[in-house]
Amino acid sequence: MTITAGTLSLGGILLFVCLAVAALLFQAGGFGNGVLFDAYIWRVTRFTLLQASLSTLLSVLLAIPIARALARRARFPGRVWVLRLMALPLGLPVLVGALGLIEIWGRQGVLNTALAGLGLQQPVSIYGLFGILLAHVFFNMPLVARLFLAGLERIPSEYWRTAANLGMPPAALFRFVEWPILRGLLPGAAGLVFMLCATSFTLVLTLGGGPAASTIEVAIYQALRFDFDPQRAIALSALQIVMTGALLLVLARVATEPAQSVTGGRASMRYDADTGLSRLSDTGWILFALVFIGAPLTAVVGSGLRADLAKLAGDPTVHRALITSIAIAVGSALLCVGIAAAMIRAAGTVTAGRHAPTLARFFAGAVTASTSLVLLVPPVVLGAGWFLLLRPFGDVARFAPAIVVAINGLMALPFVHRILAPAMATHAARTDRLTASLGIRGLHRLRWIDLPPLKKPLLMAFSFAMALSLGDLGAVALFGSQDMITLPWLLYSRMGSYRTADAAGLALFLGLLCLIFTMLGTAGDRRVPEGRNT
Repeated sequence: MTITAGTLSLGGILLFVCLAVAALLFQAGGFGNGVLFDAYIWRVTRFTLLQASLSTLLSVLLAIPIARALARRARFPGRVWVLRLMALPLGLPVLVGALGLIEIWGRQGVLNTALAGLGLQQPVSIYGLFGILLAHVFFNMPLVARLFLAGLERIPSEYWRTAANLGMPPAALFRFVEWPILRGLLPGAAGLVFMLCATSFTLVLTLGGGPAASTIEVAIYQALRFDFDPQRAIALSALQIVMTGALLLVLARVATEPAQSVTGGRASMRYDADTGLSRLSDTGWILFALVFIGAPLTAVVGSGLRADLAKLAGDPTVHRALITSIAIAVGSALLCVGIAAAMIRAAGTVTAGRHAPTLARFFAGAVTASTSLVLLVPPVVLGAGWFLLLRPFGDVARFAPAIVVAINGLMALPFVHRILAPAMATHAARTDRLTASLGIRGLHRLRWIDLPPLKKPLLMAFSFAMALSLGDLGAVALFGSQDMITLPWLLYSRMGSYRTADAAGLALFLGLLCLIFTMLGTAGDRRVPEGRNT
């Protein structure tokens, strides 16, 4: 039964993705007329690669000194709250973060108001390449900094004592102690950020400012939603799949296991943190991170509180959008957690023996690979494929809720798999032999053996999948209509119609909902997730 459920889940994922890709490739009759070599497609491709490369470079360059500052100042007051603040962009709905950046950097934002007060006539424009880079750094730099910080905190204290005895200057410390650790983490972190930026949709749609700043995913959306040009959508989708697939292959080749060093187990003490210059530098970088991340979040709260929240709370459209968003979020989270648990359990069952057969190892590898299919075939590509596939059957809006639930569930699958797989593997190692010898299986095992110890990771995975689905605009952008309005779609519509006060209030509602779901998933966990990607 366990293997059957896992096999059906794996088959369902592959069928869902393959049907979408097949619809893109064949329903409109192929590429034809050299559409893949259209000048517009190459211009969009160049901009996609340019903004992703620059975003990755800026995120990494800023993350290194911030991670070093946090590693050196392991005991300064408020460090825990700085780390928690840096974790917020990772779970923040993209539209909420974009609105916060507009409040700071927009034409009527804090920065341009201050510049106008100084007599400067040319305001800073957040729309276009600059705004896209700014937003990508806002969301991705904290992630890279936390990954680097985790690596720096694993450096054994013996290294620092040896460096102090040798009298190493700061440049030598960075070259011989810190840089080898950062260099090992750099390919994976940079590749992850590049992938996220290359497949960025909501930020580019919001801050792109026009056709001159469009990525491949935005061009797919425009080709179907506004131009209804399936040929162009197919060419762009195929190009997106090829690009992301090539990048995943490169990442698989350069990925390395973190180095394990022999250490006495003592907490690391940084002997290079006592100089006045290092104190000044570290304080400056930490303050920069606080202002850069905290200012947009504070602006969202401030502008949201200034909005007419009572009016929004009584708006029937907001009620419908809220109910639709929560229904989609619950459905996609249940689907995602159920599929992930079934596949993880099935993979663990077939490889439980000491000498698992080749077919069993292949099945386990397929399960792990299938959870990352959304990275190879992003949500907009899936939505475009199913849009074309369902069009002959009538109004696509009828199928929209089910398709959005499925796409959002698949989108959260890589993250849910990372949460559940270690916990379920540890639980299986502790209980499988005993439950098998006692003959406990089926619902009795699920109720009495599995659920009590796995309740916390299951709740965490479920809440994270809900928060991720609740703030998503990618799938809804293609299928959204008057009959299916979600909070992100309503927020984007209000921003587009210059109803900024309503947009600010909706952003506050959306951010608070995601924060509540995240807190529910980590309820009772007193540990501070320092240096971990949350």
